Amino acid sequence: MMVNADEAGRRGPLDGITVLDLTRVFSGPFAAQILGDLGADVIKVERLTGDESRDYGVDEGQPRPGAPFLAHNRNKRSIAVNAKTREGHDVIARLAAGSDILLHNFRVGVMERLGLSYETLRKDNPGLIYASISGFGSRGRMATRAANDLSIQSYSGLLAITGEADGGPVRNPTSVADLTAGMYATVGVLAALHHRDLTGRGQQVATSMLGGQLSFLNHFLTDYWLTGRLPGRWGTANRLGLPNEAFPTSDGWVCITSANDAMWRRCAEGLGIPEAGTDPRFATLEGRYANRQALVDLLRATTSTFTSAEVLRRMEEAGVPCVPVNEIPDIAADPLLEEIDAFVDMPVSGGRTARLIQTPLELSETPVTARLAPPVLGADTDAVLAEHGYDAAQIAALRAGRAVA
Repeated sequence: MMVNADEAGRRGPLDGITVLDLTRVFSGPFAAQILGDLGADVIKVERLTGDESRDYGVDEGQPRPGAPFLAHNRNKRSIAVNAKTREGHDVIARLAAGSDILLHNFRVGVMERLGLSYETLRKDNPGLIYASISGFGSRGRMATRAANDLSIQSYSGLLAITGEADGGPVRNPTSVADLTAGMYATVGVLAALHHRDLTGRGQQVATSMLGGQLSFLNHFLTDYWLTGRLPGRWGTANRLGLPNEAFPTSDGWVCITSANDAMWRRCAEGLGIPEAGTDPRFATLEGRYANRQALVDLLRATTSTFTSAEVLRRMEEAGVPCVPVNEIPDIAADPLLEEIDAFVDMPVSGGRTARLIQTPLELSETPVTARLAPPVLGADTDAVLAEHGYDAAQIAALRAGRAVA
């Protein structure tokens, strides 16, 4: 359950852990936010102009930052640093010396050129966990290539199997490659923390957007290597059961999933076509695969005669998984979100209140918390520098030299 800071009677599981977040856009900020929700003190280091995602999704006349930044930067403090200056480099090195985790998603080689490699920073902090997220992996012929979410969806093969059979490739609208990489980075960091607890030693942790997508496409790739079979574009369907896709109703769409032959018979009975359940063409999964189009056509014709509510009721009574195809306004207003503590409301810049999706973890002893709203650029520069030994005069000199803001 996500709780607000004033409601949190217990410390988060990562209380006392400091994360130096050098990441930008989505993948790294998502990982750092999870660590922050778990109680870590996350110091977000931004360039002087800020993380570019502060401008994403902001139409003319709308307040900045927009939803893409707000959604991935809760529970962080912001410090603005020009790492390309000698003084800015030294600030980051000093912060790294006092941190438990450093997280970055620069292209391979950038941190080394900045003089902030793992080998350099571990000299002053042998317990440092140094985590990186790349586009195509930390080695190999594509290692130094720039990447974004669409390019990874495309390169990984995901784009080619998304969409309808008679259409072109369709992008998954959410940033699946970014967010998957962020989750793997979080897993790696937590594993490295446990190892450090046992040994006292830090280590490098690396993951990639491509690696994350390959792991999520695992059974498609394994099937191809085994059989040479191509997944193709199936719309909402797949090869893991039948029926198992979206069907039209008289007023919308629903998804019906039949996992086995007994469930298929209950599905046919519930839809008022019991004869289809025992039809030799459809009685077994193998037969349904062989006669897929005939079965799908029959079900579409049948579901189209009912409202979505009627199909949902019939399938619930039959014990067959069935849910509506919700539009964003439907799920945004669904009471279930409040019932499962799926969001938290936080005040943000511009006098606004942002409803943010919480980290979906429930820990009975150390619940995740929403302590800090997404930060204003550089709002915590002075405080963070003071915590790391800079006095007021030194901070003023850094600011005057445009090393920090």
